[in-house]
Amino acid sequence: MIETRKKAGKDAAIVRFAEGTVSKFVETKTGHELRIACGKKESLPLSRRKAVLFLRKIVATAKQNKIRSLSLSWSEVRKLVHTDVSDAQLGEMMAVAFAMANFAFTVYKKKGKNDYAGVERVFVIGAPKEALAGIQRGEIVGTEVNGCRMLANTPGGDMTPKKLVAAAKVALKGTSVTLKVLGRKEMQKLGMGAVLGIAQGSAEEPQFLIMEYRGEPSVKTKKRPIVLIGKGVTFDSGGLNIKTGSNMSEMHMDMSGGSAVIHAIAAAARLKLPTHIIALVAAVENMPSGTAVRPGDIIKSLSGKTIEIVDTDAEGRVTLADAITYAKRYDPRAIIECSTLTGASVVALGFQASGLMTTDEAVLKKLSALGEESGDYVWPFPMWEEYEEMLKSDFADVANVPTGGWSRRAGVTGGGMFLQEFAKDIRCPFVHLDIAPRMTSDKDEYLAPGAAGAPVRLLLKAVESL
Repeated sequence: MIETRKKAGKDAAIVRFAEGTVSKFVETKTGHELRIACGKKESLPLSRRKAVLFLRKIVATAKQNKIRSLSLSWSEVRKLVHTDVSDAQLGEMMAVAFAMANFAFTVYKKKGKNDYAGVERVFVIGAPKEALAGIQRGEIVGTEVNGCRMLANTPGGDMTPKKLVAAAKVALKGTSVTLKVLGRKEMQKLGMGAVLGIAQGSAEEPQFLIMEYRGEPSVKTKKRPIVLIGKGVTFDSGGLNIKTGSNMSEMHMDMSGGSAVIHAIAAAARLKLPTHIIALVAAVENMPSGTAVRPGDIIKSLSGKTIEIVDTDAEGRVTLADAITYAKRYDPRAIIECSTLTGASVVALGFQASGLMTTDEAVLKKLSALGEESGDYVWPFPMWEEYEEMLKSDFADVANVPTGGWSRRAGVTGGGMFLQEFAKDIRCPFVHLDIAPRMTSDKDEYLAPGAAGAPVRLLLKAVESL
């Protein structure tokens, strides 16, 4: 999408930056201009957060005016952004912002010959060498974020567990990432009763995806791997505790965590990062039927621990329990799990940040900083021993939702504490990201409606930094 050169592209609309709040497209004697409002003078230079939105606004405004080609000056952009953002970081930020703002999910719309498909090219004039490297990296990252959004936006009927496997193969094509898939028989043999229990109400066979990237041949690493785990509920009806109609229409996006780890490992491979990564996704449908798991049922997980199913709509955490246990076989140096886990996180945070939970204070601080750097913002919730009482069951080792009067309290923490129960004996940091608040884009983000693509950017920064 981005081309760097010394002169503007022919017929490209020239991007100008002007003080104020109104952006507009105008015709001048010398050609077309897209005048982007950059706020009042006293609000400059832009912070990292504001710069991301400002850069997206350029492409979003161009799309509103059906402009196919833009030309902008690097030096003019550089003047507007705070100097604590390096040229390389600004180049990456620019490429990611342009790609994300240009994305639209139109797969199911009828297309005409002259339909406008978005901005085709952005000419960046006079970018320095450091910025060029950032732009190249950012185009890879932006492409993978949009790939994650494509998967998450796809309706549940067209993104069943087996179709998710097929989509993962396409996403990983051309990389050195290997993909292994376990079906129902293989999971039965291993004793993955948690995944199988949630899947038993659906006619669609569950799939357990195991992706591995060991580094490129020239930079292979012998370090213990970082394991990424993504929730892969391809459609969540709520099971027998069925959701109301207004809460079900977006539940094909309940596999957003799974799509994020697929595209995060793909991005790492395309960037040739010198690190070892395992990505795990338990892909299931949560459907009501005569064979579905019932409230009150007790299932045995891969760890050997039994789980009382108090609420069948708290299914994702149950499947993740088996994924966390499976991850232990790799002796990882860190496990990062991401899932659209709780509606309580949306109540707590709105649509601005994902919830972050870990018992490792150093990792918590690191990921909070990387959230700011990547644009996938996070906010911490406690993972204290005092909360273990929430999940006690009278009949099993653990209950899948808070009990004993906790049902309407600490919902975000309750989900994380359930997962921590299966990560206790791991000799490495365990991180839970509740990405439900970032499942879909917010109206003020200059992004198309639908999946937001979180937290691909954060996961990528994390595997480089931890």
